[in-house]
Amino acid sequence: MRVPGCRPSSDAGAAIVDRLGDRVAYTNTNVTEEAAIEAVVAATVERFGKLDIMFNNAGAQGGQAPIMEIGQAGFEKTLSLLSSSVMFGHKYAARQFKTQGGDGSIISTASAAAFQGGWSAAAYTVAKHGVVGIVKQATPELAPLGIRSNAIASGIIMTPIMSRGFGIPEENAAEFVAYLSEKLGPTQPSGRVGTPEDIAKAAVFLASDLSEFVNGVVLPVDGGITSTNLGSFTDDLTAAGVAHLGR
Repeated sequence: MRVPGCRPSSDAGAAIVDRLGDRVAYTNTNVTEEAAIEAVVAATVERFGKLDIMFNNAGAQGGQAPIMEIGQAGFEKTLSLLSSSVMFGHKYAARQFKTQGGDGSIISTASAAAFQGGWSAAAYTVAKHGVVGIVKQATPELAPLGIRSNAIASGIIMTPIMSRGFGIPEENAAEFVAYLSEKLGPTQPSGRVGTPEDIAKAAVFLASDLSEFVNGVVLPVDGGITSTNLGSFTDDLTAAGVAHLGR
């Protein structure tokens, strides 16, 4: 399916459809455009007959400029991807849930950066705090309709975003992520870094009836790191990345 604002379908999306067949549909959507979010909700309803869950999960590191160097364009682009997309995801999911008679689960990806400064650059930190604000505002507005809104505050999760931040070519991303996992794991309270599967398990819980009385919650999935101090994470990450590049 194609919607306004989308780019050509990615190999990853097509591969999921090939593997799972008619149970899934893939739409490449530019979530920084409100019309594209509205269209992907409509496409979902057209394909499956209804909408039960919205997971606002698109993201990237965004602009990495410090406060004294940040520019308006980079700041607004980061907020558009990480915060505005979450707001409009709520808007169109909630409208559809209401049309269906109420009920539905909205899940959004926040971050440890929504709790503490220093995990990333200013724009990212502000944007992830914005996600928390959206969830908190959604609760009194949407709960009377039976619509739940919760967020997952991810910790150090090993994804390709880590490699892109260091300019690692895509073909070397897996090796770099494995290297960082080995170096950073022992510095974490749980003794390891997180995986995408850790986030997926939390999302399944928040999407399911097991969490029917969970609403307005920002759930840390971080191995305990935000219950301790940030410590030397930023320095550890930079040192590990630089060491890898220098090998």
